[in-house]
Amino acid sequence: MNLKHVFTIGATIVLMGCQNTMKKNQEPASETPVQKFEISLAQWSIHNQIQGGSIDPMDFASIAKDLGYTGLEYVSNLYIGDEVNYPMKAQGLDSILKELKRRSDDLGMTNVLIMIDDQGDLSVDDELQTTQAVDNHKKWVDAAAYLGCYAIRVNLFGSDDPDAWVANSVRSLKALSAYAAEKNVSILVENHGGLSSDAKLLARVMDEVDMDNCGVLVDFGNFCVRRENGERWDGPCVEEYDRYRGIEELMPYAHGVSAKSYAFDAEGNETSMDFPRILNIVRDSGFSGFIGVEFEGPDADPQPGMAATKSLIEQVLMN
Repeated sequence: MNLKHVFTIGATIVLMGCQNTMKKNQEPASETPVQKFEISLAQWSIHNQIQGGSIDPMDFASIAKDLGYTGLEYVSNLYIGDEVNYPMKAQGLDSILKELKRRSDDLGMTNVLIMIDDQGDLSVDDELQTTQAVDNHKKWVDAAAYLGCYAIRVNLFGSDDPDAWVANSVRSLKALSAYAAEKNVSILVENHGGLSSDAKLLARVMDEVDMDNCGVLVDFGNFCVRRENGERWDGPCVEEYDRYRGIEELMPYAHGVSAKSYAFDAEGNETSMDFPRILNIVRDSGFSGFIGVEFEGPDADPQPGMAATKSLIEQVLMN
């Protein structure tokens, strides 16, 4: 499939990959392992086209391969959400997963992770609600295991009280990670708004969970802690955590990396952040694995932004 001749692609490479096996304060090995980076594509990169009906989400593997990626990061709502309508949707999740696995295997693509949304908040005070949310996420752990993904990405929305949020998050993550460990799947928390974007708090959660299969998907862009009128996604940001400090604080817990970008100048530089500086933080942390490109600019044609993001990753980390 030659995408350039079929449709305009919105691109987001979300990085994720193999676990960063060095835990905080752990003594380094006597011999430093060779770092290896691969680039994965987050399906959210083309969510506008999928939701608009110009791309079938079942074609994700062929789209990513044609664009030069080796890994796939799926988004749960782009298969079951109310915003999507495509031929296989009515056949149900089991049939969808079976076909996705067939296609990715046939193309030699690596299934990296599934990003999970709208399955219940894991950090609210009501333990009955968090228990239900944990149960809702379990089917996606099973889906990841079936596809051969190493992880699912979850969100930690809930209490606005930092201590309560930490306690609630730890409770849910321990329960979900214990279930996922039986399936050889990791649970990754993205800094994705609210208190999860406070890197010190999220690091505290990771320290208290202290499980090998629970870590962080470090996103380059999501450091808004509080939005106007308490909005979760769309309101103007009124409190933001320092991006570079936050990434440095979260990388010791990183099992995956999401290289989010927004805009580029004529020379290929990301205009809203120092992309090479961030990538060097990633490299200096000892992380190896998949890095996902996630271009979220307003461009009508996001493909150039996606390509620019991928190019920067290759220039800094892979040359």
